[in-house]
Amino acid sequence: MPVEFIGAVLTNRASETHDAGPPVDRAYFRRIVRAHEDGDFDRALVALASTIAEPMQVAADAAAHSERLGFLVAHRPGFIAPTVVARQYATLDQFSQGRVALHTISGGVDAEQRRDGDFLEKADRYARSEEFLRVLKRAWTSTEPFGHDGRFYRFEDFVLATPPHQRPRIPIFFGGSSSVAFRIGATEADTHALFALPPAQLAAEIAKIRAAATAAGRDHGPRISVSFRPILGATEELAWARAERILETTKARIAAGGDLQTFRGRPAEGPSEGFRRQLEAAEQGPRHGKALWTELAKALGAGGNSTALVGTPETVAEALLEYVDLGVSTLLIRGYDPLDDAIDYGRELIPIVRQEVARRDRERAAAGRELIGAAPVGGAGWREDAGLIPRSVEPAREAVAA
Repeated sequence: MPVEFIGAVLTNRASETHDAGPPVDRAYFRRIVRAHEDGDFDRALVALASTIAEPMQVAADAAAHSERLGFLVAHRPGFIAPTVVARQYATLDQFSQGRVALHTISGGVDAEQRRDGDFLEKADRYARSEEFLRVLKRAWTSTEPFGHDGRFYRFEDFVLATPPHQRPRIPIFFGGSSSVAFRIGATEADTHALFALPPAQLAAEIAKIRAAATAAGRDHGPRISVSFRPILGATEELAWARAERILETTKARIAAGGDLQTFRGRPAEGPSEGFRRQLEAAEQGPRHGKALWTELAKALGAGGNSTALVGTPETVAEALLEYVDLGVSTLLIRGYDPLDDAIDYGRELIPIVRQEVARRDRERAAAGRELIGAAPVGGAGWREDAGLIPRSVEPAREAVAA
């Protein structure tokens, strides 16, 4: 089954190794959007935080200056009514001709939530997300007015006059590594997003998500997305030398007392479950498998996506394919030098992975294996209709299972 690639677009050069510059650098932003479009990414994540530009506005500008690239627009339930969110995303989906997906972030850092006025405890935030997603899906698919009277939301006589361009609705991603996150993602989402872990640990998380989907009565679980920070070099030695330079620069910036850890989202009150599991992997050693490297995650407190894959494009592609073999269908890759790395991924990394996945699919077809209901790259029982068909493969079928 084809693999989906997601990058990330920010409105300036901000990263662990670069000063941000102006909050919105229009020329830089246009270049990084173009790099993702030219690099054959399926989508680009438009991130959300209280300290950066508002993602819907960012996505609208990016969509207006691209033709094919999709956008995974992050959203935190709780600040805007789901009926309004349904209208916002459906409108952008119409203008972009079906290039929008919603990434649900319940909120793993209390301090970050409170900057925007959300004082709910984490358990309540997850409960709110679950209700939000159920309302949102109904809003995108209902052709008749309906009302809702729940714990967090209440409204009457709503119907979406401007439905999404995509049918039956806009795809939904959901992030989280706690048991409640697995349950909600497995029940409500089309793709469940995880941070990078050593393969055996990630396989255990995927198994939990699939078990939760089965318990929820779904014939197949959500697609699985995993986030990595590839560090490429022309040789193994050059790649590791570059990785060490990035680590030393990052440590120096932290030691200088800047706000790097705040930018990365490291929680003062203790790590979220996803952050904690990255740190546990780091405690087991700095290197895992073919290319996984946890030293940067350890230095940064595993705030967000911070675990690297280091090596030549061929080595990193081989490592990514190992995760594809576990059932990962979506690879979110973002560099420590965001623009230049996006260009390099498009030229040197993505083609290798796509070609190898396509070769495997051809071999299975030639062997007479049935793609739906068999056990393709996505794992036992994985079905092609379990979620998105990546845009680069079959744009006309960018629909989601109910």
